[in-house]
Amino acid sequence: MTDLSPNSQNPANDDTQELLRKLRQKQGNWVEWGMAIASLQKSGYNPQQIFEETGFEPIQQNQVIVGSQVYGSLENGGVSEATRSHYATRGSDILYELRLLTQEERAAAAELAFVHKLDVDEARDIAKAIKDFSRFRNLPEGFSNHPGDAVAYQSWKLARQYTDLQERSRLIAKGLRFAQTPEARKQIEQLLVDFTVVSKRPAPILPFYRFESDEELPRILPVVGELPLTPKDLQNVPLVEDIQPFRLVKFAGEQAWVPLPGWQVLLSAEDPVVVLCNSDRLPNQPTNPPKPLLVVIDRAQRQWDDSSYFVVNNDGELDFQWFETEAELPLLGKIIVIVRPKKIFDEEITKDAWQIDE
Repeated sequence: MTDLSPNSQNPANDDTQELLRKLRQKQGNWVEWGMAIASLQKSGYNPQQIFEETGFEPIQQNQVIVGSQVYGSLENGGVSEATRSHYATRGSDILYELRLLTQEERAAAAELAFVHKLDVDEARDIAKAIKDFSRFRNLPEGFSNHPGDAVAYQSWKLARQYTDLQERSRLIAKGLRFAQTPEARKQIEQLLVDFTVVSKRPAPILPFYRFESDEELPRILPVVGELPLTPKDLQNVPLVEDIQPFRLVKFAGEQAWVPLPGWQVLLSAEDPVVVLCNSDRLPNQPTNPPKPLLVVIDRAQRQWDDSSYFVVNNDGELDFQWFETEAELPLLGKIIVIVRPKKIFDEEITKDAWQIDE
C-alpha cells in the first residue's frame, strides 16, 4: 500500500521537503513564507507539524498566510510601488489586520497605513473604520468615500460623544490627520466651536451560549433501519466521522448537520440555519486569538430592532452587524444564538476517572 502521509519518502514530496528547507533557513521574504506554509497545509501538514519542522509557531503561520493573501490583493489593487516594496519585506502583522476588507479597500488601507506609518493597533482601527463606513448606502454629509475620510468620520462621530475635552481634542486631531477632502476637514473643525454631545448608546450584548455538559452535546449516529435486517444491511452503513469542536457530521451529498440542545430560542425559530466562523468575524469582540464559533441565524426574522445583531450582504459575502438606527441594507436574518465549544481543560485527564476523583 502506498504511503501518502506528509512525512513519507515518496519522490512526489521532493517539493514539500524543499519548502520545509527554505522555511527552516528563512530563505526569501515573509510573503513567500506565507505561500509556502499554505502549500504545506494543503499537502497534509498541520500547524504543529510545520512548527516542529521549521520553527514557525502556529499563530505566526496564520499571520503570514493571511498577510500574504492580502499582499496579493495589493498587487492587483493598484498601490504605489513604494507601498508594495515596503510590504514585500515587512508588515505582515499590518496586512493581517486588513483581511476582512475587500480587495479595493485593502489596497487603499495599506496605502494609508504606509503613508501614516501606522502600528498594528492603528491599522486595526482604520480597517474597522473603513469596513463600517462601507456599509452606508448614502455617504454621511461632508465625507467622501476615500478611506482617509472614513477614518475621519469615525473620529468625528466618536468625538461628538465625549464631554472630556482631552479625549475630544485627541479625536479631533486624529480626524484632521486623516481627512482627505476640504469638506471632511470642515466637518471636524466645526467640533472646535460646537461642543454639543451626542450620547452614545451601548451596543447590545451578543447572545453567547456554551456547551457545559456531555448531555448537551449528543452524538449523531447512522440508522441502519428497522428489524428484520440482514448482515449486509449492517455492512452497508458507512462510517460516520464527526468533526470537532461541534461534532458536525457530513453525509452523502455534502449536506451536513450539527446537533444542538433544545433551547427555547431554537425551538421557537421559524427558519434557523447554521454558519461556522471564528470569533474575530463578530463585531464588538476583544482582540483575543480567534476561537471557533457556531452562529445560528433565523432567516425568517428580518425586521430591524436595536437590540439584535443581523446578517447582511457585504460585497457578496455574509457579514454580521448591529445597527443603532434602522438599517438601510436588506437584512438577511437575525442572530439568535452564538455557541462556543465545550471547554475541556485536559482531554487526557478526563479519560481517567480516578485522576479526576483525586
